[in-house]
Amino acid sequence: MLPSKFRRLTFNISLLSILVGLLPALVMAKPPPAWDVYLGTYTGPKSQGIYLYSLDTKTGTLTPKGLAGQSDQPSFLANHPDNEVVYAGNESGKGGISAFSVEPRSGKLNFLNQQLWPAGGPCHISIDPSGKFVFGASYGSGTIASYKVLADGSLSEAVSTLGSKDPVLNPGQKNGERGHWIAADPAGKFVLAAYLGLDKIGVYKLNRKSGALELNDPPSGSTKAGAGPRHLSFHPKGRFVYVINETDSTLSVFSFDPKSGAMELLQTEPTLPASYKGKNSTAEIEVHPSGKFVYGSNRGHDSLVIFSIDPKSGGISLVGHQSILGKTPRGFAIDPSGEFLLAGGQDSGTIAVFRVDQATGRLEALGTPVEAPTPVSFIFRKPSKR
Repeated sequence: MLPSKFRRLTFNISLLSILVGLLPALVMAKPPPAWDVYLGTYTGPKSQGIYLYSLDTKTGTLTPKGLAGQSDQPSFLANHPDNEVVYAGNESGKGGISAFSVEPRSGKLNFLNQQLWPAGGPCHISIDPSGKFVFGASYGSGTIASYKVLADGSLSEAVSTLGSKDPVLNPGQKNGERGHWIAADPAGKFVLAAYLGLDKIGVYKLNRKSGALELNDPPSGSTKAGAGPRHLSFHPKGRFVYVINETDSTLSVFSFDPKSGAMELLQTEPTLPASYKGKNSTAEIEVHPSGKFVYGSNRGHDSLVIFSIDPKSGGISLVGHQSILGKTPRGFAIDPSGEFLLAGGQDSGTIAVFRVDQATGRLEALGTPVEAPTPVSFIFRKPSKR
């Protein structure tokens, strides 16, 4: 038998290991009393830009706080890790990416600058984990671009502007690449971009000093022909990537090698019930912060599909479907604690709040949907003391 001091040391090390393993769950379990929620919209008669809401983390009550900042077609938003700057992709013919500082007390947004897109406005933007670079993808031009974040949070001119040179594999898409999503992997080493018109996920190496992008070797992963990959979501551990396919209403699972950037298609499942025969296209996808579930939105069926995730293989199994209590779920988002999911109805002008069952992944609707102007995307921010 080991001496008592060594037994105590072994016990302490084991306890520390357990606590480290539980750390993500502990962090998830302690949300602030409320989240600031910023809503990206399509502007027009009902919307003037980016709107602010408050989500009570005890009751799930979502309260409108009014217009946070005027902006033209700010469809997708990204939140800087330091919580002081919000970025908006201006999805218009002469659009770009706009930077806004956040007023600590009110949560209102003050315009910093805008970098015009080299070839049409981006339909998706993101920020890398370090907060040093912002990325954008353009559906119209098929281009992607990267920008440096300057000291005050504003953006530099484009560091890289790239377009895919792969042949178009999907004969149903005759307009080329159709860039629809872009983001860095959890380690910030690679940047992935979804090309809906190519049935490919481009993989790029990120220069972590300059922000420049360079096509990786291997350069891409491929969905099934005709799938139309739209958005992606990484598993928290970084070894699996989940892809929502717009054209054939499916969800695909890829393995991802964090060292080489290699992707391999493992599984593809339908997002619709077998009984549904109507028109549909998918939109958003998000893996739950716990890594136990993945959700995708169906526009037409007007639902969220729910899959459970096998922790070892990354494979998915159908849990069920949840109506969004509205029409056309273009975007939805899970709060950082993993307790709540907000689903926007673009054509119904609503946001539905759901509580996430942490054991099954199923969703419980909380109250009636809140009115919102053409909701597209959501980001969460821990509010400053007010």
